[in-house]
Amino acid sequence: MFLGIDLGTSEVKVVLMDEHHVIRAGRGVSLSISRPHPQWSEQQPEDWWEALLRACDELTSTHAHEMRQVRAIGLSGQMHGAILLDQQHHVLRPAILWNDGRSALECSELEASVPALRQITGNMAMPGFTAPKLNWVQKHEPDVFAKIAMVLLPKDYLRFRLTGEFVSDCSDAAGTLWLDVAKRDWSADMLSGSGLTREQMPKLVEGSEASGLLSVALCQRWGMSAGVVVAGGAGDNAASAIGMGAVESGQGFVSLGTSGVIFAVSDQFRPNPESAMHAFCHALPNRWHQMSVMLSAASCLRWVTKLTGQVNEAELLAKVASLDEGALANAPIFLPYLSGERTPHNDASATGSFIGLTHDHQAAHLGYAVLEGVSFGLKDGLQTLLSAGQTIEELTLVGGGARSDYWAQLLANILSVRMLTADGGEAGGAVGAARLAWLAAGGSVKEVCQPLPTKQVFEPNSASTSERLALRYETFRRAYPAIKAI
Repeated sequence: MFLGIDLGTSEVKVVLMDEHHVIRAGRGVSLSISRPHPQWSEQQPEDWWEALLRACDELTSTHAHEMRQVRAIGLSGQMHGAILLDQQHHVLRPAILWNDGRSALECSELEASVPALRQITGNMAMPGFTAPKLNWVQKHEPDVFAKIAMVLLPKDYLRFRLTGEFVSDCSDAAGTLWLDVAKRDWSADMLSGSGLTREQMPKLVEGSEASGLLSVALCQRWGMSAGVVVAGGAGDNAASAIGMGAVESGQGFVSLGTSGVIFAVSDQFRPNPESAMHAFCHALPNRWHQMSVMLSAASCLRWVTKLTGQVNEAELLAKVASLDEGALANAPIFLPYLSGERTPHNDASATGSFIGLTHDHQAAHLGYAVLEGVSFGLKDGLQTLLSAGQTIEELTLVGGGARSDYWAQLLANILSVRMLTADGGEAGGAVGAARLAWLAAGGSVKEVCQPLPTKQVFEPNSASTSERLALRYETFRRAYPAIKAI
């Protein structure tokens, strides 16, 4: 058995997977986000740890036999977060998350102080990355900054609590802006730009390598044998790729989670930072990936469901599915920038909008506008990847949004690519973490990183639909700069 742990923004998810790629059991524990000021987004690392303990304790209670057979543990997690520890390994302040936008000014200052930033990191400085967060702390919380002995990413804090080791992997570290992504090592120039040194950074391993052993106390707590290996793991999107079997150049997926991602594997480091596209290390050695990121995706659907007073998302989706072509053509246009935006705008101050509202619009029209607007945002990202030389004909859909056939078909129509859903695709990050655990325990890439069984295929459909969507996409594309100007 292999245990996969995925630390998301809204949930800690754990799965038990066997050597036949069968998910034997899983648990999820919800998390909340604190937004004490505009553009701030924080969580308490202790909440992550308590959620993980609860999930694993429940699995031990219900699946004790399977837990006793766990040979290795893998980690996946939300990227870019900053967890600051002092000399006694105490957390100095709440973790600043990936969707926190407070450090826009520090991004400009960092690029000015390290002119080679984009060449070293393969990315432009954005508030979501870890480095500008530390520059913000240095400026606004100097007492905290002076006490920093170690900086960890979210999943690596869980690793520390599991093993006592300070380790990160190359895929997650690539999202800090401190990594020389081509060399897969910390950059002294980038660390200096944030007032930090290599001694304050964790050791680096590949995602498929061992990073330590589960503590004896936790082995006893969960009924496991001593010597359980903890793999390097990966950032959430690289882990999802491993979970989907996307490990060769040209393979990729769309993730519809809290954020929205289009991910494409590359056998070379191919940066294109000027278009706000990310170029990161993959979770396996000698592999990289390109990625477009929008900050609000399935979270927009949760928001509009609550806003319109629906019982749940399924109720709203059913109402959306009942709309005819005329209603769809006259629905509002939605800009999905509820938490700012990355690709292609790199604008932490961007805000969401409904455009073209009338008295005739009801919850279903708003729901459709949100699904379409998020899909248009992903189309912006896809075009950025294609402009960098990627060739993409099909994508696998993962994340919470993968549960909706309606949204999958809409994405196929808007992106003009074949969309696949897969058995187990909803838990891609956790499955990928379990697979990385398997690799760290001695499994081969060919044996472990197999594609998940295809559940459904969604082909782009009729010319009339394409024409309607093309007209609406043009309005969407023109709306952001017009609204930004006012």
